[in-house]
Amino acid sequence: MRIDIMTLFPDVVNSFMHESIIGRAAKKGIIEINCVQIRDYTENKQMQVDDYPYGGGWGCVMMAQPLKSCLDDIMESAKGKRSRVIYMSPQGKPYNQETAKRLKRDYDHLVLVCGHYEGVDERFIEQCVDEEISLGDFVLTGGEIAAMAVADSVCRMVPGVLSDEQCYTGESHWDGLLEYPQYTRPENWEGRKVPEILLNGDHAKVERWRRKQQIKRTMEKRPDMFEKLDFEDKENKELLNEIKREEKAFKLTEPLSYRKAEPDDLPQIMEMVEYARKTLRKMKADQWQGEYPAESDIMRDIENRECYVILHGSEKAAFFMLSQRPDPCYENITDGKWSSDMPYCVLHRAAVAQKYRGSGLSSYLIECAEELTRLAGCRCLRADTHRKNKPMKSLLRDKAFRYRGNVEVNTSPGHDSARQAYEKILKKAGGEK
Repeated sequence: MRIDIMTLFPDVVNSFMHESIIGRAAKKGIIEINCVQIRDYTENKQMQVDDYPYGGGWGCVMMAQPLKSCLDDIMESAKGKRSRVIYMSPQGKPYNQETAKRLKRDYDHLVLVCGHYEGVDERFIEQCVDEEISLGDFVLTGGEIAAMAVADSVCRMVPGVLSDEQCYTGESHWDGLLEYPQYTRPENWEGRKVPEILLNGDHAKVERWRRKQQIKRTMEKRPDMFEKLDFEDKENKELLNEIKREEKAFKLTEPLSYRKAEPDDLPQIMEMVEYARKTLRKMKADQWQGEYPAESDIMRDIENRECYVILHGSEKAAFFMLSQRPDPCYENITDGKWSSDMPYCVLHRAAVAQKYRGSGLSSYLIECAEELTRLAGCRCLRADTHRKNKPMKSLLRDKAFRYRGNVEVNTSPGHDSARQAYEKILKKAGGEK
């Protein structure tokens, strides 16, 4: 790709276009960028490139002759190339990624004309310009900034300029979507954590999460772009439906905290249990479908100081049981094995209040369990759930738990006691394994 930029300020443009990624690509010969001084092509001693406009008015207009002579010299040296002459103008079509892709695909030589003052003689545009491009609905003092933006956006798609094609195909606007959020070290910066899904090493889930974030960001930040999208792909439709469901969910607006449950919390906890029981029944998951967990089970957890409630502000929003006592049911795991014999905590009997379903509170619940596990001096956290309890299985996988096998648990007579077992080895403080 060769790009010639016709300008009155070549030093300014050169200082930008021959630095960083684009500059290194030019040095390697992958692309060619020339900044051509229009003033060198004037035909008078004063090196004049502009004059007063016919009909009167403010300012001056760039003359057609220097522009045409400059362009002729450029085109003479570019014979045989697929050339396109573009005038950077506020009257042009708004520039976007599709235009950048078209220019890179259809041409191997671009001439970018930078106007100044009150513009250029219309006759030069009529005779020599193939198209006009605008950077946006605003006016600059000259076309140099717009020309550099066009040159940069086209050149970065030339093979070899960036290290990999994915460096630009996954970015904002490539396929009509904005880019997903990016994070780097440290994992925890001023209390803000990197999303867990980016840390668990499951590349398929990371890609799905990123795609979902692209759709969500475009919906929120650029509804004008989103309206133009057509989601025919099954996966994109599923992601869009997920986002819409989340949009309808209760929004967490108060601080979240947790504490050990007290006997007075029992009525609200049992309301959560009953709601969870109904939800599991709809999923045809034979879990919590008998008397278990009964009030006596929850009260025993409270008395053992192993039951916790999560608060949204001052409102009870969820509960869970966490114990450091080894679970006898976990000793006879089948179809797999635990990854470690280290001491562990076990997460049991957890539920979110109906109001908070889909709010993301369950993710915080797991984080609380992990924190308590560390405080207990353990780095291994285990849990189990019914094979048809898809929301819980999905939550555990998203929070980097690994499926380890099957166990049999104590449950109400006549109900399915088979459970899938999960385990997570927690990182030490500071993010170390």
